[in-house]
Amino acid sequence: MKSLERRLTLYEEKYGVLSEDFYAALMAGELEKYDEYDETRADFSRWKGLYEVWLRRKQAYHELLKARDLARMMRYQPAY
Repeated sequence: MKSLERRLTLYEEKYGVLSEDFYAALMAGELEKYDEYDETRADFSRWKGLYEVWLRRKQAYHELLKARDLARMMRYQPAY
């Protein structure tokens, strides 16, 4: 998920909005005026796809946490 978050951050920095807000605006049809620009259309398509994958993985992670004991899931890293 961290890798996806880093990639999402690149789009957030480029366009100046959070992925959640971008996705909501896109799904509401508020970004149609950008369809005429090839670069933004391609960026928006990739950004949307990355965000949807991130949402699915986040949901799967939360479902996994509900099914297991968090203390047993955590990796133990001894302090040296």
